[in-house]
Amino acid sequence: MGGHTTVQCAALRPETYRALLLVDPTIYPLEQYGDPAPDAAFTLRRKNRWASADEMFERFKDRAPFAAWDPRILRDYCDYGIVPDGDRYVLACPPLVEASIYENSKQPESNIYPEIAKVLHPVTVIRAGRVRNPDIFDLSASPTAPELASCFRNGRDLVLPDASHFIPMEHPEEVVVQIVELMRGSA
Repeated sequence: MGGHTTVQCAALRPETYRALLLVDPTIYPLEQYGDPAPDAAFTLRRKNRWASADEMFERFKDRAPFAAWDPRILRDYCDYGIVPDGDRYVLACPPLVEASIYENSKQPESNIYPEIAKVLHPVTVIRAGRVRNPDIFDLSASPTAPELASCFRNGRDLVLPDASHFIPMEHPEEVVVQIVELMRGSA
């Protein structure tokens, strides 16, 4: 959702950005818009009540995909990704909201390729190494169209072979390197 929204903003308000870094954005191959939505029913079964951020951290630290995350980032997710709800905590992005995002992600109205054509900024697209099978909702693989970078006028593709869709959580140092590179190149 972040990369998708950033591209829309860059097309509508280009003065907002000097360059874009899209980290495994959920921008599908053009031909997938209008296809059935991915099955994201698992989000509705997700545990959504916690006694504390510590409880959440202990539950996730040894479980996939969280076990592959930098522990500092997992700690931040647990500390800042939940909000108070009475004497407990719930996810700041409720499972119902997350599921609705996935359910609408392939709607024809979600196709932003016309906006992509308007973006003149330098754009780096970082993708996970495995391409997602459109029939299987798999966060270990990339939902990003493999040809996405080439659809931008000034796009560059960077594939991280050992990464999942959770690139910033697994490879934060590489994301920082790419931010610095874009800042230097667009100054």
